[in-house]
Order: sequence, then C-alpha cells, then structure tokens
Amino acid sequence: MKVSQILSEAKHTLFTFEILPPLKGHTLDGITSTVDKLRQFNPAYFNITNHQIETVYEEKEDGTIIRKTVRKRPGTIALSAALQYRYSIPVVPHIICGGMSADEIENVLIELNFLGIENVFALRGDPPKGERRFVPCHGGWEHTDQLVRQIQAMNEGRYLDDELKDPVKSNFCIGVAGYPEKHFEAANKAIDIRNLKRKQDAGADYIVTQLFYDNEAYFSFVRECREEGITVPIIPGIKPFSKKRDLTMLPQTFSIDIPSELYDAVDKAGKPEEIRQIGIDWSISQVRQLIAAKVPAVHFYTMGSVDSVAKVVRESF
Repeated sequence: MKVSQILSEAKHTLFTFEILPPLKGHTLDGITSTVDKLRQFNPAYFNITNHQIETVYEEKEDGTIIRKTVRKRPGTIALSAALQYRYSIPVVPHIICGGMSADEIENVLIELNFLGIENVFALRGDPPKGERRFVPCHGGWEHTDQLVRQIQAMNEGRYLDDELKDPVKSNFCIGVAGYPEKHFEAANKAIDIRNLKRKQDAGADYIVTQLFYDNEAYFSFVRECREEGITVPIIPGIKPFSKKRDLTMLPQTFSIDIPSELYDAVDKAGKPEEIRQIGIDWSISQVRQLIAAKVPAVHFYTMGSVDSVAKVVRESF
C-alpha cells in the first residue's frame, strides 16, 4: 500500500521507523532483530536508508597512497524486497542523487517496480565523507526536486529514452525530507522552505522531518510551510537521546539545537543508563505532545537506539 493512502485512511497518529542496511559482509540478523522488536507496535511502514559510495585512502607498505571507493552498506533494494515480503509491512527504500546518474536511478526504479515496491523516499544525500560540498556525478542530479521530477515522470510513463514504445507507468508514492531548523546549506529558513515547496511541486506526496528535540521547532516549521503553500502531510522525525557525546555530535552532524533543559540534564548525568533514561523520558514527552496535536505519524530514527525507541512507543502510543 502507498504511504499516501496509509496516511489518508489513518484514524489516529501512526508509528513508523527507519533502519540501516547491514554493513558489508554482515547478515540480516541484526536487521530482523530490530524489526521483530518494533513490529509488535504495528508500524504503518518503515524506511530503509541508502548509502552512496565513499572515497577512502590507504597507505601501502612502500608509502604510496592509493584512492579507493567503497560502499559500506550495500543492499538497499534487496533488503527492501526481503523485508516487505517477510513481514507484509510496506517498505520505503531511500533513493539518493549522490553517486548515481539519472540512468542508474531509472534502473533502480525499474527494479523496485518489478518487485512490487511502490514507495520511495527521495534525497539528495550528503557530500561524501571528507568533502565539504555535494557534487553530482556525471549525468546525475544536483537537487532533490530534480530526482522527484524524474520519479514522477516515470509515474506518467515518461522515461529518459523518449523513443520507448508503450512504456509502462510506475506507481511510486514519493516522500521527501524537511528541516525544521533548516538545512545547514540553506542561506536561511525561508529559502529552505521555498526549496521544499519545489519538491512538492515536482511530485512529492509527503514530508518527513529531520530529527529535533524542541517540538516548537516542528510546529513553527509546519506553520511556515503552510504559509508557503505546502499542503502535503508533514511527519515529525524523532530520535531518543542516548549518549553524552550526542551533546556535540548531533548538532555537528544534523545542524540542530539541543534545548538547554535537555543539555543540562544530560551534562549532569553520570551513568550511561541515566543518560538513556533522560533521552527516553524526553522523547516520550515530545511524542505525547505531537500525538495530542494530531500529527499524521511519528517517524523514529532507530540508529543505535532500538530498545529506547521501543520503550518510547510503548509509553506513548
């Protein structure tokens, strides 16, 4: 079932979550363990991330440096199919601009269509590790709205090769990302929301936000989006705080603010268990307020915090 249909038919706030493919060389055991822990709460669907090729440098015995490209977490398409048919829960694989040409993206979409997967999440992707700015590969897209436009074109039966005879229309529901505290590359919040409007105009069906720890940032973001003419559902993204190093890592990685009350509580905490409980309690408070506000769904980022997410969902939904 398409996410847009799931959201439109929902009678209450839904629960969704996101998982990463396993590292190269590992099995699906860790992934299925995550799904098994969370499916008891009846998730409406779950996202599966996609990771572009990274550049690494290795020093050889003779002192020379060699440049290699690696994909540390391959398998998004296969994992999506395996989980959707194993659990009978809709999956939403991420499709990224980074490291892929438009032709390669089209081939991925064709494979997903063959597999009966009708939901995708369109992202530009971050710059490769060690690089400051995003640069599309040859024949690729620089912005997410271009990727969304390509997916929507396939939904209308228009492929990159305009000489195809009787091309079949795809049927993808398209999700995109939004940033309550603005994308770190945007000049200001107004420009960032204007960019988000372009994604909707290109064919996006719904939005999932970057994680945040101050609900007012989300509510303000929704108001500003509506004023800009963005009408699609906007789903808040939540990740329970779990480690003291998150105080510096999360703002640096995601360009978000940590509320003073949360910062002080974590900073004063001693044991790791105490910090995790602070994070759980904070997320429960966030989620309860969001549910009271009748948000369409709450999306959980589970990386490193599956047990915490389970506790939050159990106490909130």
